[in-house]
Amino acid sequence: MEFDATFLSVAIPAAFIAGVAKGGFGGGAAFVATAMLALVIPPGMALGIMLPLLMVVDLATLRPYWKRWDRDAAMALMIGAVPGIVLGTLLYRVANADVLRVLIGTISVLFVAFQVARSRGWLYVSPKPLSKRTGLFAGAVTGFTSFVSHAGGPPSAMYLLSKGLDKTTYQSTTVLAFWFINAAKAVPYAFLGVFTWETFRADLIMVGPALVGCAVGVYAHRAMPERIFFLITYVLLLGAGGKLILDGLT
Repeated sequence: MEFDATFLSVAIPAAFIAGVAKGGFGGGAAFVATAMLALVIPPGMALGIMLPLLMVVDLATLRPYWKRWDRDAAMALMIGAVPGIVLGTLLYRVANADVLRVLIGTISVLFVAFQVARSRGWLYVSPKPLSKRTGLFAGAVTGFTSFVSHAGGPPSAMYLLSKGLDKTTYQSTTVLAFWFINAAKAVPYAFLGVFTWETFRADLIMVGPALVGCAVGVYAHRAMPERIFFLITYVLLLGAGGKLILDGLT
């Protein structure tokens, strides 16, 4: 594959946005990078490119948020994610590229719908902390959606939001949980042949913008209005998701 101007025009902004999201805004919007890449390359390759980048950014964000997380909440998500990753592995073995396009596109649209419904108060989030058993279930859904599309944000958010965490504790907990989940995904990804020399070459191109975005995200966590960042990412997700669904169905 040639990394031409079309690819670079999508890949570099996607990596930067993913870095900003992981560095300062809970990581959920990092999923937009996968949806954007899947518009110009096969979706399996998009997944293979993004996972190492997310893992690098995970490591970069551990230090500024070190031990500021809710350990019990993070553990529930991490333990629960394991069966979800196994289920995602089984699906990936039988799904073709169009199935993945539709799946990633659908999750993209549902992700935006979830966030809009939550911000508008249409989606009820329990004022009492959800049980650990619910956290394990949320972790399983997180593991599955994260495996097939790097979009584990909504199910984990539902659980974490019920715990009434402050902004920094919430961010720190997602950093720890997704550091583990992404590392766990790497093993089946390798066995499934998701990683190739081409995905590695793309990672070398994109790791710089991703790390710059991560640094910006850590700063923006304190200074930048979340509304502006998420408005941009939601518009991108809706556009990319709709296009992927159309491409996969036609």
